[in-house]
Amino acid sequence: MKNWKPARLPEAVVLDGRWVRLEPLSADRHGHDLWQAVQGHDAVWTWLADGPYASEEDLATALLAKEVGAAARFFAILPKSEGLAAGLAVGYASLMRIDAPNGVIEVGNVMFSPALQRTRAATETIYRMARYVFDELGYRRFEWKCNALNLPSGRAAERFGFTFEGIFRQHMVVKGRSRDTAWYSILDSEWPACKLAFEAWLAVENFDDAGRQRQALDVFRSALGEVSARGK
Repeated sequence: MKNWKPARLPEAVVLDGRWVRLEPLSADRHGHDLWQAVQGHDAVWTWLADGPYASEEDLATALLAKEVGAAARFFAILPKSEGLAAGLAVGYASLMRIDAPNGVIEVGNVMFSPALQRTRAATETIYRMARYVFDELGYRRFEWKCNALNLPSGRAAERFGFTFEGIFRQHMVVKGRSRDTAWYSILDSEWPACKLAFEAWLAVENFDDAGRQRQALDVFRSALGEVSARGK
């Protein structure tokens, strides 16, 4: 790559999609809804570096730290059409470990409450963040990392189009325990095909009247990969 120019830093923008709206995380605006979404569901914090929280006030304090912190840009996740969760903040995610000079950024601190898990809004959240990273900010590499023992997170990364790159042994200590970290990434050269697969999966016609998918995301990605290979 010649004449590389550093990527831009993520800003406090709204990322508005068909099934979800991402907006800058606010303890005041989103704290109560997030508490309602996670109360009684401590399992959502199992693999995260923080939580669970004993009270709404404790959660609000943590959210405020995320809101004002400079190391990561947090977005609240508000589904548009997922039943009782529509219009409410039921999760959050961040763009973190930001290395703009080298064009590398990570999606992390992903907290999907039960109301958000396995929904169109959850998938579109990752799509909207990836689209923002590649198409608007100009990054070369989008990373996903998780505890190597967190198999559901690894499967989710691969479903979203991230490529597994290996395990960093004893990479960090989280909640007093040693963590081996699995690394995944999407490169800018891979993004166009990945983007088309996301858009095909998210299309209204890919869902029946009950909201069930007609075709899986990896099927779209495989089909696009075969078309690309034939075109070479």
